[in-house]
Amino acid sequence: MTPTPLPPTPAGGSSSPAAGAPGTADASDSGAPAGPASLVDGTDDALRSAFGMLDTAQSSAHGDMDPETFRRAAHAVADLMADYLAGVERFPILPDVEPGDLRRRLPAAPPEQPEPLADILSEYRHLVEPNITHWQHPAFFAYFASSGSAPGVLGEMLTAALAANAMLWRTSPIATELEEITIGWLRRGLGLPEAFDGFFTDTASTSSLIGLAGARQAVDGADASRDGLAGRPALRIYASEEAHSSIEKAAMTLGIGRAGTRRIPIDGQYRMDVDALRAAIREDRAAGHVPAAVVATIGTTGPTSIDPVAAIADVAEREGLWLHVDAAYAGATALLPERRDPFAGWERADSIVVNPHKWLFTPLDASLFLTRRPEVIRAAFSLVPEYLRTLDREREVHDYNEYTPQLGRRFRALKMWMLLRYFGLEGIRARLREHIEMAGQLAAWVDAEPDAERLAPAPFSTVCFRWRPARYLGREDEPAVREELDRLNTAILEAVNREGLVFVSHTRLRGRLTLRVAIGSVRTEARHVALAWERIREHARRRDEA
Repeated sequence: MTPTPLPPTPAGGSSSPAAGAPGTADASDSGAPAGPASLVDGTDDALRSAFGMLDTAQSSAHGDMDPETFRRAAHAVADLMADYLAGVERFPILPDVEPGDLRRRLPAAPPEQPEPLADILSEYRHLVEPNITHWQHPAFFAYFASSGSAPGVLGEMLTAALAANAMLWRTSPIATELEEITIGWLRRGLGLPEAFDGFFTDTASTSSLIGLAGARQAVDGADASRDGLAGRPALRIYASEEAHSSIEKAAMTLGIGRAGTRRIPIDGQYRMDVDALRAAIREDRAAGHVPAAVVATIGTTGPTSIDPVAAIADVAEREGLWLHVDAAYAGATALLPERRDPFAGWERADSIVVNPHKWLFTPLDASLFLTRRPEVIRAAFSLVPEYLRTLDREREVHDYNEYTPQLGRRFRALKMWMLLRYFGLEGIRARLREHIEMAGQLAAWVDAEPDAERLAPAPFSTVCFRWRPARYLGREDEPAVREELDRLNTAILEAVNREGLVFVSHTRLRGRLTLRVAIGSVRTEARHVALAWERIREHARRRDEA
C-alpha cells in the first residue's frame, strides 16, 4: 500500500514531550496529575469526607459492609475506574521503578485493626494506579494487548457481586446456560460448524493443556486418566519452532515431557514445514515412540505466522493424530468473513483455542476452548465424588468441571455476554478492521524507510521489523554487522520504552533482534500508531548518529 504521510511534528520538536505528558516529571508524580476534571487534588478530600471513619461493620467487627455503604463505596470506585480510563494517557506506560521499590513502601506486617476506606482508596490512587504497567493505555503495543473494554469491566463487576462458582449446573444454572449460549454465539461468529462445543478457561495455556490432555487420552490402547503413562511407549507432540512455549509446558504437566515435544522446522515465512513434520513422525514411529498430537498455530507469538492448517490436518488424519489449533491471538480475525482464508482446515481440528482477552477486548481472564470431541475431553478429566452428584435432576446437564483440571470455575460468560451484546459482532468487526488497517499503514511506513526493514509478513495486526541503516544493506549476515544491528535495536527499544509514550516489545526471528508492534487495544487510534513509528525513528536516528 502507498504510505500515508506521517502527521507533522509539533512545534518545538518531537523529542521534547509537553509538560504533563507521559515521560515528564508531571506524569511521574505520585500525586494527582493533570487530567480529566475529576482528577484533581480534591479527590482525596472527597474520599476522606465520605469514608474517613470506620463504618458499622468495621466498628462492630460483625457482618459485611452494609448495602448503603457499599452503594456509596461502589460509586466512588466506579468514579476512580472511569477517571483512570479517561486519563490513562497521562501516565508513562512503564512505571519508573526498580524491583523492590514498591515493596519497601508497603508494611510487612498485616493490619491488625480495620482502616477507613478513604485511606485504602487513597493509597490505591497514589501507590497502585501510577505503578502498574498500563495495559489499558492506547499506545500499549507490546506482547499482545489485553485491553478490558468498559462493558467487559462492568461484567466483571457484576460477576464479583454474584460470587458464583460455575462448576456445576446446580451451583449456578444461569452461569452454565449463559456459557452454553455465549459459546454458541462465538462459534457461529467464527464460522465453525455445530460439531464444536466448548467452554471458557482462564488462558490459552490452560486451553492448550486441556486439548493436549484430550490427545493423550485418545491414544489407542491407553486410558491415561486412569492408568497414567508409566511403562508405556513415549508419546510425541509436534509443533513448529515458532509455536508458543505453553505447548511445551503442557507436555511437561501431562507427563509427556519437553523431550516429548518435537519442534518442527519452519519455512521462509515462519510456517511449519509439513514435509519435515511427516519425516519427524516417521522417525518417531521407527524409534518406537507414539505420535499423539500436532499443534498448528494461526498467528504465532513472534512473527504472527500462519501454519498451513489444511495440509497439517491431512497429515493428522492420515496418521491418526489429534490436531490442536492455537489461534489464541489471531482467532478473532475469523469473525471477518473476508479474512478466513488463513483458517482453512481449522474446522477439522479436534480442539481450538481463541483468547477473547487478547483481541476481543475482554478483561483478563477469558480463553475460549472449542472441541469436536467433548466426550474425550470429559474422559480425560471427569471425576465425580458423591458430594458433587446431582440426585434430583434426570435431564443431562453440562457440569463443566468434568472437562477441566479445576473444580471451581469463574462465571466468565457474563462479561462475554455483556460485551457481545454491547458491541454486536458488527461493532467488533469494525474495530478489528481498523486495527488491521493501522498495521498495514505501519508496515507501509517501515517498507518506505530506507533505514528500516520488515522481518516478517504482517497478516493480522502485528508488525515485526528492525532498524537497519542503509549502509548495512547487503551486509546483514556479516557477524560484526549482525552484532551491531542487535545492539542498535536493543538501544532503540530501551530508549522508546523508557520515554513512556509508547510501549513495544521484541522477539528474535532467525536470530535477529526484532522490534514488534502489536495493535490490539480497543482504545488505540491511528495517532498512537503514528506516534510509535515517530518515536522509534527519532530514537533510531539519535543512536545511529551517536
